[in-house]
Amino acid sequence: MVSQIARACFICAMQTEIHTDIAIIGAGPAGLFAVFELGMLKVKCVLIDALAEVGGQCTALYPEKPIYDIPAHPAIEAGALISQLEAQISPFDAPRLLGRRVEGLSGAKGAFTLTTDQGDIVHAKAVILAAGAGAFGPNRPPLEGLPAYEATGCVQYYVRRREDLRGKRVVIAGGGDSAVDWALALRGIAASIQVVHRRAKFRAAPESAAQLDAAAARGEVEMVIPYQLHGLQGANGHLVAVDVADLDGKVRGLAADVLLPFYGLSMDLGPIAGWGVALERHHVAVTHATCETSVPGIFAIGDVATYAGKLKLILQGFSEAAMAAHAIHPIVFPDTALHFEYSTTKGVPV
Repeated sequence: MVSQIARACFICAMQTEIHTDIAIIGAGPAGLFAVFELGMLKVKCVLIDALAEVGGQCTALYPEKPIYDIPAHPAIEAGALISQLEAQISPFDAPRLLGRRVEGLSGAKGAFTLTTDQGDIVHAKAVILAAGAGAFGPNRPPLEGLPAYEATGCVQYYVRRREDLRGKRVVIAGGGDSAVDWALALRGIAASIQVVHRRAKFRAAPESAAQLDAAAARGEVEMVIPYQLHGLQGANGHLVAVDVADLDGKVRGLAADVLLPFYGLSMDLGPIAGWGVALERHHVAVTHATCETSVPGIFAIGDVATYAGKLKLILQGFSEAAMAAHAIHPIVFPDTALHFEYSTTKGVPV
């Protein structure tokens, strides 16, 4: 019997045609948990993602970043969370089309056809959009010579391994959660940490911001406020200092080996934006109770979905996966009533 991982790699390596119940676009936490919820209802699905591995931003951007609001886990690193989700869905053996971008969608509820940029064809009765931020990329600072420093890793937008920054002089720019969280996480690893922000107030979680202030008071982090990035010093992609300027234009040089600019991600829904689903500020509008979009048979969960009271939390994406799965059941099994059962009594396939 071909293992799930081997099967996933096989499907990734070749053009294929799949007939299934549900096509899940996006293999981040919400998309992975949707496999579990659908599997518990005996609904077959396929995972499709533009990235070469599952996990979405958790894998691609911050696998070592701790997450504190996953139930029953006081703290769990993002990469470990994805590993646990993979273990949880392994009994359902959902095939994966990774490194694929869905380009086309045709048909209607009960009979959709999706096509990818690699020529794959997927026939499904319903579609779940779990695309997170869509195709995402960093917002880059407008600094001269930036590409050369990006190529050498002296300018990085994501931290995949904290150990890569051990003993480095790190400058962090930004005022959101990423900037604050990594300033705290790199204490005791980086040789020095300087945080550049244009104002004293941060947009991060209040508790995290308070921890950063306390770390600065202890001398663990230097706050460079109010300043903005101005330029880079070095040669051949080797960084020696980051120039920052205050509100009056006065320039100051910060000795640095690595610059981490955290100015958020640019969102691009790509072809999804042309599929006729109602959008609100670059997000897909859904009915909260079912997570169905304005197009019957197309559902959206996780960060890509929006509705009144929406919170962009992984745990809320998990809840949406469950709601969408139950709303989808009648599409797949129109003549079968769904009798709700708890997993403790139903069990999981082995």
